[in-house]
Amino acid sequence: MAAENPFNTILKTLEKPNGGEFGKYYCLPALNDPRIEKLPYSIKILLESAIRNCDEFQVKSKDVEKIIDWENTSPKQVEIPFKPARVLLQDFTGVPAVVDLACMRDAMNKLGGDSNKINPLVPVDLVIDHSVQVDVARSENAVQANMELEFQRNKERFAFLKWGSTAFDNMLVVPPGSGIVHQVNLEYLGRVVFNKNDMLYPDSVVGTDSHTTMIDGLGVAGWGVGGIEAEAAMLGQPMSMVLPGVVGFKLLGKLMDGVTATDLVLTVTQMLRKHGVVGKFVEFYGEGMSELSLADRATIANMSPEYGATMGFFPVDHVTLQYLQLTGRSDETIAMIESYLRANKMFVDYNEPQIEKVYSSYLELKLEDVEPCISGPKRPHDRVPLKEMKADWHACLDNRVGFKGFAIPKDSQNKVAKFSFHGTPAELRHGDVVIAAITSCTNTSNPSVMLGAAVVAKKACELGLEVKPWVKTSLAPGSGVVTKYLQKSGLQKYLNQLGFHIVGYGCTTCIGNSGDIDESVASAISENDMVAAAVLSGNRNFEGRVHPLTRANYLASPPLVVAYALAGTVDIDFETEPIGMGKDGKEIFFRDIWPSSEEVANVVQSSVLPDMFKATYQAITKGNPMWNELSVPSSNLYAWDPTSTYIHEPPYFKDMTMSPPGPHGVKDAYCLLNFGDSITTDHISPAGSIHKDSTAAKFLLEHGVDRRDFNSYGSRRGNDEIMARGTFANIRLVNKLLKGEVGPKTIHIPTVEKLSVYDAAMRYKTAGQDTIILAGAEYGSGSSRDWAAKGPMLLGVKAVIAKSFERIHRSNLVGMGIIPLCFKLGEDADTLGLTGHERYTIDLPSSVSEIRPGQDVTVATDTGKSFTCTVRFDTEVELAYFNHGGILQYVIRNLISSKQ
Repeated sequence: MAAENPFNTILKTLEKPNGGEFGKYYCLPALNDPRIEKLPYSIKILLESAIRNCDEFQVKSKDVEKIIDWENTSPKQVEIPFKPARVLLQDFTGVPAVVDLACMRDAMNKLGGDSNKINPLVPVDLVIDHSVQVDVARSENAVQANMELEFQRNKERFAFLKWGSTAFDNMLVVPPGSGIVHQVNLEYLGRVVFNKNDMLYPDSVVGTDSHTTMIDGLGVAGWGVGGIEAEAAMLGQPMSMVLPGVVGFKLLGKLMDGVTATDLVLTVTQMLRKHGVVGKFVEFYGEGMSELSLADRATIANMSPEYGATMGFFPVDHVTLQYLQLTGRSDETIAMIESYLRANKMFVDYNEPQIEKVYSSYLELKLEDVEPCISGPKRPHDRVPLKEMKADWHACLDNRVGFKGFAIPKDSQNKVAKFSFHGTPAELRHGDVVIAAITSCTNTSNPSVMLGAAVVAKKACELGLEVKPWVKTSLAPGSGVVTKYLQKSGLQKYLNQLGFHIVGYGCTTCIGNSGDIDESVASAISENDMVAAAVLSGNRNFEGRVHPLTRANYLASPPLVVAYALAGTVDIDFETEPIGMGKDGKEIFFRDIWPSSEEVANVVQSSVLPDMFKATYQAITKGNPMWNELSVPSSNLYAWDPTSTYIHEPPYFKDMTMSPPGPHGVKDAYCLLNFGDSITTDHISPAGSIHKDSTAAKFLLEHGVDRRDFNSYGSRRGNDEIMARGTFANIRLVNKLLKGEVGPKTIHIPTVEKLSVYDAAMRYKTAGQDTIILAGAEYGSGSSRDWAAKGPMLLGVKAVIAKSFERIHRSNLVGMGIIPLCFKLGEDADTLGLTGHERYTIDLPSSVSEIRPGQDVTVATDTGKSFTCTVRFDTEVELAYFNHGGILQYVIRNLISSKQ
């Protein structure tokens, strides 16, 4: 059991400069260990957490030593426990998290435990931000209209979250319409340093969205975890993690005139992807840091998942303190933050000599080498310099179908689809833009690119340029602050004139909430098999994510989104071809509407003010009339409604007893799906619209839900019956068992019938037959989604055999009791001659004590072929979860058996 903290000897009092005390803190320099000074700043945060939480039970002295000796231990993949200071949720992941907590209370009750033990033990910040669908665009009334539709669709979900905020302690719920979770976290929720119960310690956070990393730009260590891991962290369980290597990324010089933070982040993403940073921290340093605003840093940190790192960390310095002041944090809070970090040698002061930190590897970028660019058409790290875009687009039309190809025959590449748009003759060509969205936390938190887009709009309007009426334009700020500074600048009217009206405050196009495009446009695309384009200021552009009908999706800065909306096509060379004709019939070029960096900086300086942040966030938890009118029960146990299609009690704890079930192997399993590389969580568990012909749609219709009320998969994550049917329901799914056909189907091997994935899985399950999945590299990349693991578990999948896994997804699979296995280096299903028509047996020892993290096992098939795989249980704690049948079962049994 827990013992007294052995590091209490270094517990010191932090004095205020003018007398008095800030509080107590664990003083790292008092350890007098020269190794600590050389540690990367990001590793020092892990060290402080381990020291503060050391009880020789959950966190041990030997764990502290491992972290202090990081330079020697990190290459050895050693395991450490980590207890974050808080947990961050948004509604798509918050609903299933609260469902699970409510369900765990019921399970505790049935097993004779105290259900009130199921309560967050660390602060939980839940921001409702993922439900804004762009139904109404290009309208002055878009915000109110979309909000009303949002509440109509999501009233039950919102009421459930409101119940959670009263039923569970330590949970702050930020109501819908307030902004995007990561921007609200940056501007308001981020503490940088906690002062709780007279104890000072660094803010650190794990969030159920992979872009939680945005807070790293503020010097707060934060990253995405699965909803399952987050729930355990809420309940006081330490997170088990491999002590990461840290890539030191040196920034030099300054950006050239007219180059944006988005251009920089797309460049950094490509560099780090090439370097290989999966499972590592990236820490930025160097003289170029002083040239990057906090918002620019947050943009780079935000896209950590796209370059594959656990974090992209920017240590706290004077730029951080200036941002805290700008965003309305009090002077006393800022003084406390600076004093604490200086005392613990965690503050970077560029006026002082810098002690050289030790990193696992090093990269360097001269900021002046960054050039304007976009990324696509199907992946965030496929960067295309703007000057090469036209040539790249034509190559994509020619190339065979893949990440950089559409295989459009030469004689069809100049096809023109003529149609009538509300009585006006219109036409579409390959590459024409049908969606242009200024969206996503990546960019909407950055005043320079948001106001830069507004300046582009102003210049375009003054020259007489217009956006074609069939382009679905939208502007979704990440917080109300953006609206305030756009209005203060006097530039919002120009964005409105081009159709970029504000549609709502939350995740929209980037998460797949694009809403419908006009029927005439949709028909023209479908009937003529056109490769239509979307251009968005987001961080994800995987196929099928943004909109089912936009096969080409490009990530671009907000000013470039406006430019491409004006051009109406991605098939353009901005250097030599005009964007359009001005009011006097004169050709207008890109250079005519592009502002200088100084021009944008002047607008930012005069328009972005501290009072805007204070006014926005003082009222943030008060909600709006629609939220405040929601009535919720006051009981601690949730009254499940069996007829609800939004909130449903999942079967995770059905027939659960106090005895762990023990580890399970796999016997004569069929292959449910056979995949290639880069299967994302969007493929596994889509968050976007529910297709009218899908299994989930059939279920909803059978339960009396009209098609117009289907809502999205993301909004229905509180209902396991819908989410199980939505698993592998992506219309762009490529399953090798279908021999070239694309879609959410598979072959039921025993009967050779082609069925929906759900129907095939249920047929196997009913017959008592195990299933496995074969996959290539980077299985589970993309947004962290607990349903990408929960769904396969409910379908009866027992194991996934892949070339490699995305970090969070592998962890989620373990959390749901699914075995992740990796082929040996150089091997995969194809090289081993596996077709997916075999039956697979994976023998695991019957006792968890006989299984070691990362051990090899033999996989045998009924064709006589066998091969060796590595079992990806990476830590002893993960083995314990597997022994219990999953992480939540482990937590419940531990809470019941503990005397606490």
